[in-house]
Amino acid sequence: MTTASKSNALFYYLLIILIWIPLPLGSNRPWSEMLMCMGILTLAASWCLMFGLGKVSLTKTFKKAWPVLVLLFFANSVLIFQLYTKSTIDPESTYLEMIQSFSLLSLFSMVLLLVNSSKRIKITIYVIVISGLFQAVYGSLMTLSGIEHGFFIKKVSYLGVATGTFVNRNHLAGYLVICLSLGLGLMIATLKGSPTSIKEFLRNFLQAILSKKAPLRIALVIMVAALVMTHSRMGNTAFFVSMGIIGTLTILLKRRSIGSTLLLLTSLLIIDIAVAGNFFGVEKVINRLEQTSATKETRDEVNIYSIKILEDNLLLGTGAGTFYTSFPQVRERDVGFLFYDHAHNDYLEFLTERGVIGTAPLLLSVIITFIISIYTLWKRKNPLMRGCGFACSMSMLAMAIHATVDFNLQIPANAATFMAVLALGWIGRYHRDKRRGLES
Repeated sequence: MTTASKSNALFYYLLIILIWIPLPLGSNRPWSEMLMCMGILTLAASWCLMFGLGKVSLTKTFKKAWPVLVLLFFANSVLIFQLYTKSTIDPESTYLEMIQSFSLLSLFSMVLLLVNSSKRIKITIYVIVISGLFQAVYGSLMTLSGIEHGFFIKKVSYLGVATGTFVNRNHLAGYLVICLSLGLGLMIATLKGSPTSIKEFLRNFLQAILSKKAPLRIALVIMVAALVMTHSRMGNTAFFVSMGIIGTLTILLKRRSIGSTLLLLTSLLIIDIAVAGNFFGVEKVINRLEQTSATKETRDEVNIYSIKILEDNLLLGTGAGTFYTSFPQVRERDVGFLFYDHAHNDYLEFLTERGVIGTAPLLLSVIITFIISIYTLWKRKNPLMRGCGFACSMSMLAMAIHATVDFNLQIPANAATFMAVLALGWIGRYHRDKRRGLES
């Protein structure tokens, strides 16, 4: 097998991992989580072996992403310190969390190292979008047919709403938003300049419907419909808010295709919500938003009691993966008898488990990547690279919004796919094909 063939084999192995991880309940079970970690770490070990033999080399994007790589490694080292000093209240959970954290760092690195051409960038994005499309179609069919199964298991909760192969509708919503962000980025990468006449506007519109981009556009419609069918309040809110904000930034920073970008984003708002949304139950999402009240929700109380955990363990936390153990020690009767294995707030969960020392580098790495993605939208001329910048920044903003009321980043499949998108943000900024090295 030639060096190129071996590199291709590793790349396709990466794609298989990206397709697999959402299937077994979002990899949110010990057995499926360990399968994900084993797959990623095997891929990383194989690449390291080939690197030692001189068969592969470091990419420019990997070298440029060193600040984030260092920050993520430091954050993971805090987990080792928790275990070494026995400052965690549940060593077994922290140990498993450490394995997952290093697996996610490895996945981030593998995307930077293996997605090293425009062709591979497109394939990677299409694979994730197709995975999201499968989740959307599967979740919608299960809901509409009334024959509701997850991953070969009959559903016992969230009946009547789309969950795909995930357990929780909010986690399917989070995954779909990531896939939609990538799909929108790919669509924006293929947009032409702003039309100068009504005739040109109509021609571009018909081309968008009838051209090779039509399947991608249809896939976006289906995923939006499935997102609405999850009835996830913050999932839907995060999607449309992030799309509006990043879409506006895209227009302001890059005026080349204002009309085309507006056409694409407006069509999602009008056609998908007015037609697909109303047919599949957007009014139920609105009703859930209107009926939300502090008297019905206990998340605020959970957050307040979580802050108590943080106050007592400010620097190092109680140990990664220990929220379900630490929370019962501070909860009071107004929370009821519900079992909380996660805080319904990613920020608080990371802080209570990892402390300020373990959380700050994670937050800083995300902020740096967001800045890089916005800079890509502003400075890069290559449409595909700008598409990566759009996808990364929109996905990050949506996850940041959703994280205020949920725990998508505690779900292995969503966390892993999110790490892949972060890597695409760096690829969008620094990748240049060798044959087109002058392209900026």
